[in-house]
Amino acid sequence: MLDRIKASLPSLAPAEQRVGRLVLQDPRSFASLPVSELAERAHVSKPTVVRFCRSMGYDGLSDFKLKLAGTVSEGVPFIHRSVDADDKTGDVLVKVVDNTVAAFLKYRNDASSHAIERAVDALMASWKSRGRIEFYGAGNSGIVAHDAQHKFFRLGINAVAYSDGHMQVMGASLLSAGDCLVIVSNSGRTRDLMDAADIARKHGATVITITTSGSPMAQVGHIHLAADHPEGYDRYSPMTSRLLHLMVIDILATCLALRIGSTRLQPLLREMKNNLRSKRYA
Repeated sequence: MLDRIKASLPSLAPAEQRVGRLVLQDPRSFASLPVSELAERAHVSKPTVVRFCRSMGYDGLSDFKLKLAGTVSEGVPFIHRSVDADDKTGDVLVKVVDNTVAAFLKYRNDASSHAIERAVDALMASWKSRGRIEFYGAGNSGIVAHDAQHKFFRLGINAVAYSDGHMQVMGASLLSAGDCLVIVSNSGRTRDLMDAADIARKHGATVITITTSGSPMAQVGHIHLAADHPEGYDRYSPMTSRLLHLMVIDILATCLALRIGSTRLQPLLREMKNNLRSKRYA
């Protein structure tokens, strides 16, 4: 879309060319700003902004902005902007949110639905056979592991989460065929998690890894769910990787919920809510 606008500039009237250059200069801002501010920035009238959009083949400004927003979202690398020391609060807000959204869109475009399907099959098989389902993580990934345990409890699936290295090694030693171990790791290089994965595999358990592609952890599991978002350490970096891992867990939990079926889940969720409500103070 942006290439087409650039190629069309010479054939437009001078005022419409200014609108086109404004789009090319900052597509994201153009897609979010009102027509009055767009006209002011391009030094044209508001009807000229609308006329430009129609000359590009769209019904009007709203239709153009909608398509533009979609185009920018698909161009994930364009969104990534690092946080700088001189950024104002508003700049930080925009950049942190944009970088997080960009990571999610990149995952959506790159994720392997086949790998997710295999992971759901393994988890479902463990649940049906009453096998053990465990989640391991360290640091921020440990938080994701405990959140996963919570989500699976809400599905009526007994699960265990460990963030301590010693507990992970001991827990992995108790796993066997029919059990399922999900390991979450941003770096994919944590020694305790690597040891736990090796032990679980030797005991016949299915190992699912949610980690960076190409890392040692990605190689030790039976099923690898790639979640690639390197954190920067030269300056503050939002914990986008943790949010990305939580989203992967949400996908797995949602797929499992669909397989279990609402007729089985709804009474269980209703009972959980009633029991929790009865424990609250009036």
